[in-house]
Amino acid sequence: MLIAQISDLHIRMPGQKAYRVVETDRYLPPAIQALNAQNPLPDCAIISGDLTDFGRPAEYAHLRAMLQTLKMPYYLMPGNHDDRAALRQAFPEHAYLQGKGDYLQYAIDTHPLRILALDTLVPRQSHGTLCAQRLQWLAGQLAAQPGRPTVIAMHHPPFRTGIGHMDDIGLLQGAPELEAIVARHPNVERILCGHVHRTIFRRFAGTIASCCPSTAHQIVLDLRPDAPSAFVMEPPGYQLHSWQDGALVTHHGVIGQYAGPHPFHEDGALIDE
Repeated sequence: MLIAQISDLHIRMPGQKAYRVVETDRYLPPAIQALNAQNPLPDCAIISGDLTDFGRPAEYAHLRAMLQTLKMPYYLMPGNHDDRAALRQAFPEHAYLQGKGDYLQYAIDTHPLRILALDTLVPRQSHGTLCAQRLQWLAGQLAAQPGRPTVIAMHHPPFRTGIGHMDDIGLLQGAPELEAIVARHPNVERILCGHVHRTIFRRFAGTIASCCPSTAHQIVLDLRPDAPSAFVMEPPGYQLHSWQDGALVTHHGVIGQYAGPHPFHEDGALIDE
């Protein structure tokens, strides 16, 4: 099984710039093109939050139109820039979003690797949380299928990254409780996150938690505790999570057009010229 992950799209309307710099909607089509060009084609895509910049219905409608060209099933999750009600309304055919609960949490059981999505959104706030109700749902889902390989997807990573201004708006409640739940379930292969706009990995509760870069702008890699809140137009990226031989292997991909591919060998010999 092959899972694609993109994150932090921050879609605005055509011609509108996020933070006066980034026309985020111009960056999503090349990301979709990169996923569609994969061979083999991913079985599905996880889009791990901050789908839009302000959670406005028009932004979701614009996002929806662009996602129509994605050649694989995709699963949407809210981030701190999203609005649950507007997201549900914009994607009525996505049945997993249409539950009557307060949170957009769901289980996808139709793939060899089970996907559990956690909702870390706090409305109108940048930080995330996992309250007792959300954690209880996860514990029940994991207990129901304790032997099945599973990935957990959530927007805010459950660990400090060392990028101070992002850690200040990270998962501020529920990380220790999440760690205790996951530690009881060795079948959790990965915790897939977004939010930080960078590729990051950390051991967590006996598994690995990872962050996916943005399809648009990236957070400046500055590990000083007092580093200013800033972004940089480094190449956008995505991740491919390949379930093979009983393990999940992750590849980081860069979105854009670059020279190559170029061969290493010619006529059976390493090129030396």
